[in-house]
Amino acid sequence: MRGLTRAAKRAGEMAFNAGGGAVNWFPGHMAAASRAIRDRLKLADLVIEVRDARIPLSSANEDLQSVLSAKRRILALNKKDLANPNIMNRWLDHFESCKQDCISINAHSSSSVSQLLGLAELKLKEAISKEATLLIMVVGVPNVGKSALINSIHRIAASRFPVHDKMKRATVGPLPGVTQDIAGYKIASQPSIYVLDTPGVLVPSIPDMETGLKLALTGAVKDSVVGEERIAKYLLSLLNIRKTPLHWERLLLRREELYEETCRSTGNNSRDSPRRRRMNNSDAIYVQDLVMEVQRTLCSTFLDFTGDTDEENQLETLIDMQLTALRKVFRIPHRPFDETHGPTSKKLLTLFRSGKLGPFILDDLPDEQ
Repeated sequence: MRGLTRAAKRAGEMAFNAGGGAVNWFPGHMAAASRAIRDRLKLADLVIEVRDARIPLSSANEDLQSVLSAKRRILALNKKDLANPNIMNRWLDHFESCKQDCISINAHSSSSVSQLLGLAELKLKEAISKEATLLIMVVGVPNVGKSALINSIHRIAASRFPVHDKMKRATVGPLPGVTQDIAGYKIASQPSIYVLDTPGVLVPSIPDMETGLKLALTGAVKDSVVGEERIAKYLLSLLNIRKTPLHWERLLLRREELYEETCRSTGNNSRDSPRRRRMNNSDAIYVQDLVMEVQRTLCSTFLDFTGDTDEENQLETLIDMQLTALRKVFRIPHRPFDETHGPTSKKLLTLFRSGKLGPFILDDLPDEQ
């Protein structure tokens, strides 16, 4: 794990990142929202702080931590389906050792959100017997899935509680900053329990380059603020420094072996293997095939590279070679005198953010840094 910490720090300090300036995004509505959240936190009986499971520390709003630590709080590490499950368990153990209630969730899964609600009810057990109205606040940085969580809570609450008020839905979108006001939603009666969905807010100044790039890579900061090519280069630097392509090489070899075993067992001697199908331009490239080709391309360029990836300028050379090779995989036409990798970067980031390239956790446990 210490190696991963050094990898992320080294990737964050590379020239193409430093040259792009600090990563900060704090539009006017965030400043107003931050003030409103602080005011309403005084009234909250429970706070659910949603973080991205891929960055359990980097997705914390440090400006709110002193206030949140004084409240009943549950850390909900959302998007657990995109995070490495083995490392995720170690993070849960870490927060438990810090006496912090924490649960990993998938905000789109009813069973997962039901577990979160069960923990919330347990935390509010004493207050429920004393108060007629209770308030739960959901907070977090942009694009960690707060609104998706709110909508899942609505669906579950509608089947569990006799709520007659018309349910409202929170706006959900793939871009950070969709929710720009604070809205209240009644989810239960006797006692009345309200959930407040809040806008995603960042700190006015992100403390370091590494944290800012992780937030950008996971979608908490708008791509236009940092630049898609810069974010994609950061991703590739992480993958190369961590030697992830070597892991993919073993997976790809195993997939080919399984495919051949299946063909032999079924008596299918067709030569239309996934790799051959991908190379036939007349056939559609399915997402799974595309992902395998991306992994194969990054693997082959990594293995064929004769430079020293411990040298920053040579690592950057490898990254440029990989982006050029991926342009062909994504079938992006080459434009004369255009040396940018914008469209290629966008497609690569889409695959990463959707979990198609595999589960990752970019932060490292504090005691293992």
